[in-house]
Amino acid sequence: MEHSHELRRIANALDRIASPPMEQADFGQASAFVWRVSPDCLHPVFKVNRVELSLLVGIDRARDTLLSNTRNFADGHPANNALLWGARGMGKSSLVKSVHHAESARQPDLKLIEIHREDIPTLDRLLDMVRSASERFILFCDDLSFSQDEHHYKCLKSVLDGGIEGRPDNVVVYATSNRRHLMPRDMIENERSTAINPSESVEEKVSLSDRFGLWLGFHPCSQAQYLEMVRRYCEAFQFPADEQTLSARAIEWQQTRGARSGRVAWQYITHLGGKFGLPCTVAADKGQVQSNPVTALD
Repeated sequence: MEHSHELRRIANALDRIASPPMEQADFGQASAFVWRVSPDCLHPVFKVNRVELSLLVGIDRARDTLLSNTRNFADGHPANNALLWGARGMGKSSLVKSVHHAESARQPDLKLIEIHREDIPTLDRLLDMVRSASERFILFCDDLSFSQDEHHYKCLKSVLDGGIEGRPDNVVVYATSNRRHLMPRDMIENERSTAINPSESVEEKVSLSDRFGLWLGFHPCSQAQYLEMVRRYCEAFQFPADEQTLSARAIEWQQTRGARSGRVAWQYITHLGGKFGLPCTVAADKGQVQSNPVTALD
């Protein structure tokens, strides 16, 4: 009798510390979500940090390819997982969010779920939540990479194309990375020099990127592309500045940063927004003329 009482106390204690059952997400309340753990939940994002697709300059081929792949997926057709890799600040994550926005306007059941790299081991639990849903999901992992002695990549490999259950038909994975093979070159070289069977060890590491059917490369932009980015932003946000002065100041700005990219162009536009006291948002009426026009940036 005494043992029975102790067992009940232990069972009650375990019930108290056990994680509560995962609630089914209401996918109708938003078009984008962030996966959070401890406890597991899909947190709705009502205002996604993104730019208009038309404002992304110099990445036309990647844009068209990802847009076509996403459209196929949204329409219920086969689609590939996509790895967007390459130069920093050239619009990899912006493209994913903008393409999702463009297609979700046409197909509201297309949802974007962001998962952080450190939460990749919980992917199986996320897939259990969305597997039976009628919506279709883009799982988005930004700035994906792996370091020495890290084994999260094995979890992602099984999700992309392995395991008994496999990837659900209503899920596709989009990831961005500065590295094509998702691992630093010195890590791969170290494997070649120290492994008993170097070729097999390296193959295991780099085979993760092979699971992505689409590899979309992003490269540093030219000065002409950089200036076109600045010009389009100014036009969309109706910043009052003459083009000659704008170009000169934009070049000066990128020289102080030591780089040209979409991110640098956006940072310059943010600077102009503060200087003019104007928001970095597209005007409701693009034909509307801003008051108090400024023709010089000095």
